Amino acid sequence: MHLKSLTRRQAMASTAAVSSAYLFSTMLPAFAADANPLLKMSAQQAVSAIQSGKVTAVAYLHALLGQTKRHAGLSALIYLNEAAAMRAAEKMDADRAAGRRLKPLAGLFIVAKDNINTNDMPTTAGTPALKGVVPKTTAPSIQKLTDAGAIVLAKSNLHELAFGITSTNLSPSGIVRNPYDPARIPGGSSGGTAVAIAVGMVACGLGTDTGGSTRVPAALSGIAGLRPSVGNGGNQRRYNNDNAVFPISHTRDTIGPMGKTVADVAFLDAAITGSAMASAANLKGVRMGVPAKFWAGLADDIKPVVLAAKAKLEAAGVVLVDVDPDVFDLNNQVSFMVALHEPLEDVPAYLQASGISSVNLKDIVAQVVSPDVKGAMGAVMGDVFGKAYPDAMNIHRPALQKKYVDYFNDNKLDAMLFPTTPLAAALVDEINGSGKVSINGGEPADTFGTFIRNTDPGSNAGIPGLSIPAGLTAGGLPVGIEIDGPLGSDQKLLALGMAIENVLGRLPDPPGM
Repeated sequence: MHLKSLTRRQAMASTAAVSSAYLFSTMLPAFAADANPLLKMSAQQAVSAIQSGKVTAVAYLHALLGQTKRHAGLSALIYLNEAAAMRAAEKMDADRAAGRRLKPLAGLFIVAKDNINTNDMPTTAGTPALKGVVPKTTAPSIQKLTDAGAIVLAKSNLHELAFGITSTNLSPSGIVRNPYDPARIPGGSSGGTAVAIAVGMVACGLGTDTGGSTRVPAALSGIAGLRPSVGNGGNQRRYNNDNAVFPISHTRDTIGPMGKTVADVAFLDAAITGSAMASAANLKGVRMGVPAKFWAGLADDIKPVVLAAKAKLEAAGVVLVDVDPDVFDLNNQVSFMVALHEPLEDVPAYLQASGISSVNLKDIVAQVVSPDVKGAMGAVMGDVFGKAYPDAMNIHRPALQKKYVDYFNDNKLDAMLFPTTPLAAALVDEINGSGKVSINGGEPADTFGTFIRNTDPGSNAGIPGLSIPAGLTAGGLPVGIEIDGPLGSDQKLLALGMAIENVLGRLPDPPGM
């Protein structure tokens, strides 16, 4: 891991950081007396403060770098782009001092999941075969952000090859750990991005989502995460991957923004799409479906948290409609049939488009370390779902999509509301990477399938979903609540999400932040 010690120049900047922190502290919410107020800034606040001169970019970057080192034991990052980020921060400050106009996102530092291409840093997908590999392309979503002045501070850790939901990466990339309890998982596969945001290394960043990989870690790590619309690709896809993300499935994969707050997520989304940023909606009269099967079988410790959230939303004027889309059986005929077949074509296409000729798919699979990922990739290489794939794509997935269309239309719903995951963060499995979990003392069940139960159907249908922090369990673990909406309703979901966040309130920061 490229985590260098603080330089003398950084140490000398501490006085400036304290001064800038004092100047800006009146604009920030309440925080612990020993916390650095710069770390409490939202993405918008950081950009505004730096561009107005209330905070220097260098002082802000020092605060962020301090968090990367303070929380290095959580293994949130794979590659820290410290020197380049410092040069960029110094240039921002010099340009502002000279009266030169800054780019609109100058002052925004983000992390990007290390399966998203950056042509100036390695993109490893958290696996040994791609160690040190720098692709020739940059993902369009990142390019739009950096063109507007944002800086990619680091590439974040993930479940190896993004093929899991624990982020227990047993390769040299390391096990990502939950910021609220390091003995537990942060969720995945975008666990590194979630943890980096949760502990204040950055205010926001990018993950990817195939079956829940932005929303599950958002829920388990106490932040917000969006899976944008994908639909059937083309102009139905909100973000363009452009063969610049190490793939699982071109049908299902998407980059997704993650942030400390829904507003941070909306800020990133607006920058990527070039659209106006959503503002908080009026919840009075908003109709949300409450699907019984998504609310069934919840762990006892999260049940009071999500029920309390549901009651608060009803009190705020949300009309809750008890109706279920009945999608789980159809989803089971799509999910693995797509995700365990499409890598056979998608990975070679990605390697070629990225200019990576040093390895091929067989090389990558041969060097996989995490046993759970090795098993999944064995199924891919054996093409165990090859014969089922045509029906999954041509019959079952269209039927699943129609189920959702009818559900929203027939019941006049703005969104559906449900717990993001049926349980809070499980203990880390350091042997297999993803083993078994038990809910309320029941029969042990597959960790992967249990955690994505509620997020996977919407993923396969290609509709947008947003996970929002709902509260903490009695044991202090974060719980997320999700809203899914019709295809293309991303901006509306973000507006609803900001309003929901205002009703539910912010979570306490992780211990030690």
